Amino acid sequence: MTLSDRHRRILDAVQHAGQLGVPRLAELTGTSEMTVRRDLEHLADQGMLERYRGGARSLTLRGEEPPFAVRTHEGLDAKRRIAAAVADLIADGEAVVVDGGTTCLEVARLLTPRRITVMPLSMHSANALAGGPQLRLLLPGGELRPDELALTGPLAEASLAALRFDTAVLGCCGLTAAGMTAYDLADAAIKRAIIASARRVIVVADPAKLSRTALAFVAPVSAFSLVVTTEEAAEDDTNALAAAGTVVRRV
Repeated sequence: MTLSDRHRRILDAVQHAGQLGVPRLAELTGTSEMTVRRDLEHLADQGMLERYRGGARSLTLRGEEPPFAVRTHEGLDAKRRIAAAVADLIADGEAVVVDGGTTCLEVARLLTPRRITVMPLSMHSANALAGGPQLRLLLPGGELRPDELALTGPLAEASLAALRFDTAVLGCCGLTAAGMTAYDLADAAIKRAIIASARRVIVVADPAKLSRTALAFVAPVSAFSLVVTTEEAAEDDTNALAAAGTVVRRV
């Protein structure tokens, strides 16, 4: 098991259980308790869990969105496959708005060398896009959500309302046949403004999102031009989305 795989297994186990002791984590990872203690110190320093004497506890309450630092390590291969497929769908010369979130960040990284106009709704993505030699970068106003560094609020919504984009790349917290949902009311409002500003709306969603429902309703499935997920997505989930009125692509 690689270091990255071991950290992922520890994070998954702690998040699922709420808290776990070092002996149990050593058993789950097939390594020594000393190694697990070093792993926990590293993960605690990254803000991914809380260390206590003899174990670790999750920083995420059930029903809440995991911290950004945790999500950047979740399903990274899947996110990169999704991002590559989405980047291929965007032509030079387009005006594109990119939502916040870790999958959208991977899309932004791939768009950096392109000859396009981009407005990111996250400072993480703005930093990734800033070095693009041919890229025209537009920055919205708004209030930064802590940790997430996503822009929300009336200023961000007004920035979106003033512009019209060829393509929107939209992240999600949950997406089922009943529609898209977000954990945060302000995030849901921004996503609705993104949808209203674009001719084409591409949703990026790893398979876990397709069976999840969060607090705030964003929009029905029919509001999206395309949903891009991975081949690991359950057919029941993707068929339900297609029946609800969108096109689903598995990569």
